Parts: sequence; C-alpha cells; structure tokens
Amino acid sequence: MAYLLKKILESANHLNWSNSSLSSSSNLNFSISSHASVSDQIIVCSSSTGEFDRIPLDIFMQILKLIGPKEAAKLTVICKSWKLIVSDNMLWISFLQNKQDPWDSMFFAETNLRSGYPLRSYPSQMQSFMHIYGQRAQVPGAIIIDGGSGYCKFGWSKYSSPSGRASTFMEFGNIEAPVYSRLRHFFATMYSRMQVKPSSQPIVVSIPISEYGDREAAKTARRQLKETMYSALFDMNVPFVCAVSQATLALYAAKKTSGILVHIGFHQTSVVPILNGKIMHKVGVETMGVGALKLTGYLREQMQQRNLHFSSLYTVRTLKENLCYVAIDYEAELGKDTKASYEVPVEGWFTLKQERFRTGEVLFQPRIAGLRSANGLHQAVAICIERCHAAGLTLDESWFKSIVLAGGTACLPGLVERLEKELCVLLPPSISNGIRVIPPPYGADSAWHGAKLLSNLSTFPNSWCITKKDFRPKSRRNFIW
Repeated sequence: MAYLLKKILESANHLNWSNSSLSSSSNLNFSISSHASVSDQIIVCSSSTGEFDRIPLDIFMQILKLIGPKEAAKLTVICKSWKLIVSDNMLWISFLQNKQDPWDSMFFAETNLRSGYPLRSYPSQMQSFMHIYGQRAQVPGAIIIDGGSGYCKFGWSKYSSPSGRASTFMEFGNIEAPVYSRLRHFFATMYSRMQVKPSSQPIVVSIPISEYGDREAAKTARRQLKETMYSALFDMNVPFVCAVSQATLALYAAKKTSGILVHIGFHQTSVVPILNGKIMHKVGVETMGVGALKLTGYLREQMQQRNLHFSSLYTVRTLKENLCYVAIDYEAELGKDTKASYEVPVEGWFTLKQERFRTGEVLFQPRIAGLRSANGLHQAVAICIERCHAAGLTLDESWFKSIVLAGGTACLPGLVERLEKELCVLLPPSISNGIRVIPPPYGADSAWHGAKLLSNLSTFPNSWCITKKDFRPKSRRNFIW
C-alpha cells in the first residue's frame, strides 16, 4: 500500500504544480452534497482510484489524514474520483480540528462571520472546508489591540492569548490633548511594546463601550471617535484597519451573533443588546456605575475596618480574584461560616470572612457600598430584556434570552446562578422562560479573543477591514458598532 501511495504521489509531482499548491487547489470550492455520499458520487464518475478501489473508503480516508493536507490537496488533480474523495468536508474538518484554535469557535466564525458586516450565515453543508483550509493558510494574521477603560490587552492573532497587558490610563498620553493626539500616542506605544512596524500587518482594534444614546449627539460622538481611530492608524501607515465594538467582539467570543452582552468593566457595567452583530441603540443600553474598581475599593474598606494591613491595591485585587464570590442567597449566607485564607506573594497570608461574598453583593445591592441611586445588575439586565421584548425586532424572541457575561469581575463564582435566579423573580414567566446566562468565555480577554476569531477568518482582511483608500472618500459612512 505504501508503495502504491508513493507511486501516485510521484506521478502527481511530475505534473505542473503552478496552480496546484494547497492555496490554489483549495479554490476549487467543491463541496459534497448532503444527499449523496462520497462513494455514491464515485460510482457516477468515468474514472476510478485505480488500485485503491480495493481499499474500503473509511481506510482510504485514514490514509489521506495521515499524509496531511498539503499532499492530500495535490491528489485532487489525478482524476475525478480522487477529487471527490479528497474534497470531502469531513476530511478537511479533521485537518482543521488539528489546528491550534478550538474547532467549535473556528466553525462558528466560518459559518457566521466570514461575510463581514452585515452578517450572513453559511450552512456547513454548502461550504467547502477544503477551500476554507486553503484560505486560512494564507491569512496574514493581525495585530489585536483591545483597549479597555482600565487595562489594554494587545498581541498577535496567531497566538493563543494576548502577549501583553498595560494600564490604559498610563499609556494614553496627556489627557488634555486632543483625542487624535491621545489615540496616536496610545497606538504608537502599543506598537513600540510589540516591537512591530505599523505598516507590516493589519490591525483589529476594539472600540470602547461608551456613548450609547440614540440621539443625534450620541451618534455623532460615536462616529467621530471611530473616524479618529481610523485617521490615527492610517496616518501611521497601517495597511488594513478593522474597528469593532468591544461588546460585539466579546459576544463573538461566546460564539453568538445575537444576545445581551453584560460587560463588567473597570469603572462601570454595561448591558448591551446586540442583534445580528449590531448594537440596538434604539432599544437602549443600560449602564450602572459599578465596576471592578468599585468592588476592589469596597473590599479594601472592609479589610481596613478589620485592621488587615496590606501594602497595595494589588493585594486587595488578588484577594478579590481568589477568595470572593457571589452568594446565591445573600441573607442565608450571612449565617454561615465563610472564612477562607489565601497567600499573596511577598505580603503573606490573609483570611477573609463575610467580605468574601459581601464584595460581590455590591453588583446586586450597590447601596451597601454607598451607591444609593444605582440599579442592581439584575435590574439593569431585566430592563434591557423587557425593552427588547417590547421592541419586537424579530418574530423569534430567543435572541435576547442569551445573556453573555464579559470582564474579569464577571468570573466571580456564583454570579451566573445568582443572575439567573434574580431574573426569574423579576420577569414574568412568559419572558424569563428560556433565559440562559453564559459565563465569560475568556474572562477579561473576551473581546481580544473575539477579535482573534475575526483576524483568523478565511476571508480576512478583505471582509472586515478597510484601507486608507476606502476610508478617505467615505469618512461619514455608517461603520459597524
């Protein structure tokens, strides 16, 4: 068998391969019909697989998997039967599954995001994954910059996670300078940290969650911010720029194109309704002035009241991330022994008691931290759900029943269960039935990973990016938000 396979490969290599490399042969865009198997289609071909006709098809497919995608792609030129077998979707799905990126995320991206905006879904049986494999092999990759209000995550799209983090306020330049100057300084700093020339690669940059009103002034502010980001990057000679809302990117990371994204940020929490990749400004975005910084500050106050000494806010934040949680039943939790200890490097051991769940309770009862006028998280989400229901944007109302959490603080244990419980109490059964709260797929890095999905698409950068040439004549176009 090895001898036969070697002879086939040798005969194939004698052909002219100028158009038969993996990247070119993948352009066949040939998919197997869902109504006919590979073996059924081989029967109607005028040619056969030669000596390999005697090998069961499942064994044949295992051989193709062993020789790898590059050599398998070359075999498509031998005859029609070989072309049908080698083009089988399941074979190329298996090749894609062997790549670094999770297959489920890759499948979601290629069936929902490859068209760019507006989004169009592509049924899997109608796609050629051989074609997709070849296109993904040619994708140049991109620089990803996700600049939140507290910390900026930056890195290379081919890596599994951000390569670095920086405090956004320290990198943003003089706050009194014009927005263009601050953005230019910010991006230049990020490129310097990555030691990459701006002109070398496309960039995917997240747009901060801000200015969510539907009035003309808010629309103008959003457009001006995005256009300024494009201007700053194109003036740095970046070849392709893709700017997408941080909320939308975080939703994509959860393998969703529609839903309500709850982002617990550094300074505030935003509840953002998104339908088919577009933020529903007309429905309304709810915000509450409670974020990660407020929870850390409240934990610090409680520790000071107990005379627990620490040298920095970093120690408090470390304890919050490792010991704190959200109580399913706050009143019942008050009567329990919740004492637990954690060792902070250099600082030593710390023991927390009720502070462990009282800190997270600020999300649901902001008043305990001195915020009298703020809604709780469950109330803000319920208001957003009711508005989505009343708007009647689609016949299928399941789109707003997927509640996706994002942000490092959203990783607190018990938050998902508590939010689901509170929503079922606040909302009537006709609306609350089917609601599902989804934990942060990547914690504070969710938006970065959503950008990673876009920048590794088989159609990137053409489907999602614009160039300087495209941008200048259309500076007032309606960009994706």
